[in-house]
Amino acid sequence: MFSDEDRVRAVQLYIKPGKRVGLTIRQLGNPTKKSLRSWYREHELRQDLPAGYVRRPRYSQADKHRAVEHCLEHGRCIAVTIKALGYPSRSLLSAWLEERHPREVGCVLGRSQELAPEAKQSAVIALCTRQTRAQSVADEVGVSRGSPYKWKNQLLGHDASANTDASDQRQSRRELRSSSG
Repeated sequence: MFSDEDRVRAVQLYIKPGKRVGLTIRQLGNPTKKSLRSWYREHELRQDLPAGYVRRPRYSQADKHRAVEHCLEHGRCIAVTIKALGYPSRSLLSAWLEERHPREVGCVLGRSQELAPEAKQSAVIALCTRQTRAQSVADEVGVSRGSPYKWKNQLLGHDASANTDASDQRQSRRELRSSSG
């Protein structure tokens, strides 16, 4: 990337020795033949070089509109739109959608809303003191069966038993047997 000053200096050096590309490139050491010639053509047309390089947009406004409308007609399914139209990329189409039709409620992809710590705590308590299956505890909270176990490990550590009442009862029975025997 060349600054505006570098481009102006390159064109001036190109003009000074009689528009000799090789000599100019050797003196500057960096622009290509094509770059130097295009900068010179711009300079000739405008008698100045425009500030910065402005790239022509790849997609017209009509292309953008068509892609956004197709995506909205097909339930905001980006993959279907890209496959049908052959353009653009996922990130570009997502940006166009957000620009033209922002959603009021954010889209949740793959993850449920984060539960409050109190809800996690009550699920862990229900898991540890349960009288039913772990799946029932998970269904009550609306998560997968493994989530309460993960929360238990986070809150109580890996050494804690999932069913503390049952292990306490077993421990009490062992103590009774060893003391009476």
